[in-house]
Amino acid sequence: MSAAVRIELADGVFHLQMTRPEKKNALTGDMYQTMADALARADADPGVRVILISGAGGNFTAGNDLADFLERPPMDESAPVFRFIAGFANLQKPFVAAVEGVAIGVGTTMLLHCDLVYAASSARFALPFANLGLTPEAASSLLLPLRTGHARAAEMLMLGEVFSAQLALEVGIVNAVLPDAQVLDHALERCRKLTSQPAASLRLTKQLMKRAQQALIRETMNIEADVFKQRLVSPEAKEAFAAFFEKRKPDFSKFS
Repeated sequence: MSAAVRIELADGVFHLQMTRPEKKNALTGDMYQTMADALARADADPGVRVILISGAGGNFTAGNDLADFLERPPMDESAPVFRFIAGFANLQKPFVAAVEGVAIGVGTTMLLHCDLVYAASSARFALPFANLGLTPEAASSLLLPLRTGHARAAEMLMLGEVFSAQLALEVGIVNAVLPDAQVLDHALERCRKLTSQPAASLRLTKQLMKRAQQALIRETMNIEADVFKQRLVSPEAKEAFAAFFEKRKPDFSKFS
């Protein structure tokens, strides 16, 4: 269990909160392991009606903690990060997110698997995989174009630029944008509304909505993971990581 993950079950709402505010909730292998186990446990627990994920300290998550990530790179499907990502595709219960501050990398791609997402007006999103010499994960290469259209997805995934909560709303990544102080309370209110609905009806409704894409999502996750592992040891990724730690701009001009 990671001390940087808080888990609470109250009135059928399983609240998973990333609690590493001093690092903007950047995710370590231990955090991924704890959250992967927690999601599986919550989905199997009849006392859980809905799963909520949020971040502490005014941020959702800054994505991977790069130092921890490089110390323990994910090189097979048993890696905590791949277990966490694969778990999204298997969730049967409603999955809700409350997003404040930064939502970087997996902090944005996981939202494509949520049923309801509520963002603070100050929330900022980014998919900087290409910037780091890497490639998309969590089936985002499939789901983002389906959600936003190819042109917008290409802009987000190829340029890796930060985008606003308002744009996330316009392209269908989030359900609503709220004042910062209200987003978590609003998400909890929506969760409580879901707990009053027939649990089996919700599970079956979710299953029917996702049925056509389920096998393709899993296949895409596997392909993305294979490519991602190759990119981790690529010259471009090594240059990007070195530049990050040396606090300089990466130079990709010598790579084709």
